[in-house]
Amino acid sequence: MRIGTVLIGVLAVAAAAYAQPPGPPRGGRGGPGGWGGPGGGFLGAEVFAPGRVVKNAPFSGDVVTQTTQTLADGSHIKQSNTVHVYRDTEGRTRREETLNLNGLAVGANNGTAPQVVFINDPVAHANYALDMTNRTATQSGRGPRPAGQPPQGGSADNNGRGPRPQFAAGADNNGSGPRPQFAQGRGNRPGNENVKRESLGTQMIEGVQAQGERTTRTIPAGQIGNEQPIQIVTETWYSPDLQMVVMRKSSDPRRGETITQLSNVTRGEPSATLFQVPVDFKVSTPPRPRQKQ
Repeated sequence: MRIGTVLIGVLAVAAAAYAQPPGPPRGGRGGPGGWGGPGGGFLGAEVFAPGRVVKNAPFSGDVVTQTTQTLADGSHIKQSNTVHVYRDTEGRTRREETLNLNGLAVGANNGTAPQVVFINDPVAHANYALDMTNRTATQSGRGPRPAGQPPQGGSADNNGRGPRPQFAAGADNNGSGPRPQFAQGRGNRPGNENVKRESLGTQMIEGVQAQGERTTRTIPAGQIGNEQPIQIVTETWYSPDLQMVVMRKSSDPRRGETITQLSNVTRGEPSATLFQVPVDFKVSTPPRPRQKQ
């Protein structure tokens, strides 16, 4: 399969995905997911949750994901991935990253991985996936809804309790993202004896105040063929001001350690041109899936 065909297909899928409201959660409570996850990745490095619009909290910055995996001989595999992110007052978002499908080389013949950009414009109700190498853009025509506005024919997010905070795909809490405030003793509930939650208080991260929570999930011995209990520890720091996770640390003996943090934060309005498709780009719309009869 040609590289260009692969890239176009991936961008079309990504554009369509960002046009949809949040789907059902992926993974179980307390899982190791988060921004990226081991190996970095492309679709896994979602920063702005699909279907979620945050207004009046403009900023720009970098989301840096570092993974460390320890091998049986004691050596390490270390990987790092950086995504540049922007959000304006109206809730438009832009994400810039290097296309890397879990290590699969999809770059040009010279070995350089393609640069891709995702623009979500809730004002124009349009989303774009830009191929910066070939100067093309894939457009989907359904933008995310404003925070607190329920989908058509449905109720508000979080079982009618209002919108969830913005989160990275695969976050803990059964995919619903971190809570705005963390209470002591959360997780010590009937039927949840293998998950422990504890508040870490507040701290300043990159100039913004964040609330922390540590989730420890224990896989009992023998549950997945393990001789000894396995503990998966995830530390999440959520900023009520930015309405998003600003740091997540995940430690899983099966996969290693992943640290993702928002850095180089600049508060203020990014340039309006960042949320527009350049005039010299060729814009296409992916075909709509056929309706089942």
